[in-house]
Amino acid sequence: MPRLPREKSKSGYYHIMLRGNERKNIFHDEDDKLRFIETLYNNKQEKRFSLHAFCLMDNHVHLMLSEGEEEIANLMKRVNISYVNYFNKKYERVGHLFQDRFRSEVVDEDSYVLALARYIHQNPVRAGMVKSAGEYKWSSYACYLDENDFSKLVETETVLELLASDKRTARKRFEEYMNEEAQEVFIDLVEDVRVMDEKTAKELFERMLRRGHNVDDNTKVQVSDNLIKEFKEKTNLSIRKIAAITGLNKDRVNKMLKS
Repeated sequence: MPRLPREKSKSGYYHIMLRGNERKNIFHDEDDKLRFIETLYNNKQEKRFSLHAFCLMDNHVHLMLSEGEEEIANLMKRVNISYVNYFNKKYERVGHLFQDRFRSEVVDEDSYVLALARYIHQNPVRAGMVKSAGEYKWSSYACYLDENDFSKLVETETVLELLASDKRTARKRFEEYMNEEAQEVFIDLVEDVRVMDEKTAKELFERMLRRGHNVDDNTKVQVSDNLIKEFKEKTNLSIRKIAAITGLNKDRVNKMLKS
């Protein structure tokens, strides 16, 4: 069956995801991540695209970019070939590194530009690697708050101007917005994870709540951070749904999961 053509973005903005073949790592050390960033920068220098947000995980990459003088498909092919050649030579391997061709989705509304930036920056938080987006080194988060080694790669004005005209105010609002719970869903690796239905999840929570306690329905049991974390791992439910099932406030659930 022939491949369907990619949807063309009216705004020129795209969410791009590259993932390792068979979920294997595409970065083994910091030098690999630096090389990938260098590859992006070299292509940016030739005005092929603008990069607005990125996050490098061990086995996949998220990018929000807009087209420049080259179509996205050609740009990503160029980036992939350059990085794969480096990776295969360094680790004395042959064959594919990335799974299929890159995945993409269009971003045509301002609200989605903001939401996608947050989604990308919160990737390591959702993976449990850090407690807040600002703690993760290999994303564009810090580029929005101060100058760092990656600032020359990232165009921050688009996102900041959506938050405020004054740069200092925009940065403050950016930091607040980036650390709010993201409800939007974009392409990611988590789509392969099974999510428990709410009825089964409610029954599970009741059993977990009574585990080790000889209580009846009129007795309140203290809900611990560890219980909520275990419940999240077993169900893969969103914070909003966990809050609805447990009767806890969303902010409290979020804090318990990050504790």
